[in-house]
Amino acid sequence: MERRSTLLLKIALFILAAPVLIFCIAMVPVIVKNIAEGLAGVDYAILGLVVIIYITAVPYYIALFQAWKLLSYIDANNAFSEQSVTALRIIKRSAIIISALYILALPLFFIFAEYDDAPGLIIIGLLLVFAAGVIAVFAAVLVRLLRQAIDIKTENDLTI
Repeated sequence: MERRSTLLLKIALFILAAPVLIFCIAMVPVIVKNIAEGLAGVDYAILGLVVIIYITAVPYYIALFQAWKLLSYIDANNAFSEQSVTALRIIKRSAIIISALYILALPLFFIFAEYDDAPGLIIIGLLLVFAAGVIAVFAAVLVRLLRQAIDIKTENDLTI
């Protein structure tokens, strides 16, 4: 398979990685500075959300790295391998971790939404949980399908 076929997806991985990196490096210090100056009442909720964002950045980048590796396996005509299954399992676990962390953060979204009188913030928190959950389910289905394809491929290789 030509390398150009996955080039667009690899570029998309960089596009997905950039905003989170910029947010963690540039925006979070500004948020923490504003907390230090005092927002009265919701400081602990904002600080908790910042901590959750930093913690979820780690599994997010692990999942992106595994997606990069998966695309590299596809480039090397090694898509139907145990390495691909392992990469998808790690992506699934990372998505589950992200979803669980944002479930734990939902009360903080609620506190901040009550203070700011913006119920839409709770929906944003739910969307984060839902998006990570969908990715986890999708990766689990892909692991199962890939496992079946590998078994069929192995069986066919043995009969020929």
